[in-house]
Amino acid sequence: MILRFKTSTPVVLLALSLVQFSLGQKATDSKAKDENKTKPAPTSTPGKDTKNVTADQIAESTIFIYGGRVILNQIRKTAIERGKVSVTSSEGKTDQATYQRFTQRAETSAKDKVRFDQEFPNAKYSLIFNEEKIFGIVDDSVFTPREDASKAFENQIVRGLEALLRYKENESKIETTGKEKVFGVEYYLLDVTDKQARQTRFYISTKSFRVMMLDYEQDGVKYRRKFYDYNYAQGTLVPYRTTLWAGDKMIEETEVGTVSFGQKIDDTMFSAG
Repeated sequence: MILRFKTSTPVVLLALSLVQFSLGQKATDSKAKDENKTKPAPTSTPGKDTKNVTADQIAESTIFIYGGRVILNQIRKTAIERGKVSVTSSEGKTDQATYQRFTQRAETSAKDKVRFDQEFPNAKYSLIFNEEKIFGIVDDSVFTPREDASKAFENQIVRGLEALLRYKENESKIETTGKEKVFGVEYYLLDVTDKQARQTRFYISTKSFRVMMLDYEQDGVKYRRKFYDYNYAQGTLVPYRTTLWAGDKMIEETEVGTVSFGQKIDDTMFSAG
C-alpha cells in the first residue's frame, strides 16, 4: 500500500532534442527524494532553448516525467484509489461522498476495466466500465445510469491523463498548436484525438512537463479539468487533487487519500453479478 508522499520534487528539465530516455530505471519514492537533494539546479528551459518542438517530443517528455512508459505499464497494471469527491448539480446543490476506484489496465484504454464506488450520505452505488459498456450497480441490482452520468464517468476514463500517457497504445493522433500563457505560466498545447474522434487539449508546463490542465467540449459545453498537489506513488507521478469546470462553474472536486498499484483485483468486481 502506498500512501501519499509529501516530497519536494524539483523541476526536471529535458533537452527535447534527445527523446531517447532510459525507461528501465525503477526509482522508488525515497530514492527519488535523495537524488533530488543532490541534483544541480538547471539554468535554462527547453521551451527557451529549443525551437520547432514536435508533438512527439512533448508527449514523450511528459510520459518520462510521469514515470516512463515501461514503468507505468509495469507498475499500474492495477490501481486502487480511495478519497473524497464533491459534486455540484446544475441547480447548484453540492453533495459530498467518499469513493473507491478500481482499475485493471489492458492493452488499450478502451479495453480497461474500471469500477467507481461512491457513498453519499443517503445513497451508495457503483458505476462500471467494461468492454466499452457502462452500467451501474445498487443493492446488488444492475441499472442503466442516466446519460449525463454515463458521459461524465466515461470522460474520466477517455479524457483523463491516461489519454496522453497511453496515446501510442490507443493509436491516438497528437498535434501541437504552440504555446500559451495562462496567468503568467507558459504551457505547451497538445491535442490528443482518439480513434473515436474525441479530442482533448492538454496544457503541459514548459518547465516541469506536468499536465496542469486539460480541455474538451461535449454537447456544446466546454469543460476544463485542473490538476494539483502532484506527488510520487511507487515511482510514478500522481495528482492528488483535481477539479472539473463546466464553463465558469466548478462542478466536481476530487481529493485522493490513498492510491496503490499492482494489487490483485478480483475480476468479478467488474461484472454485473
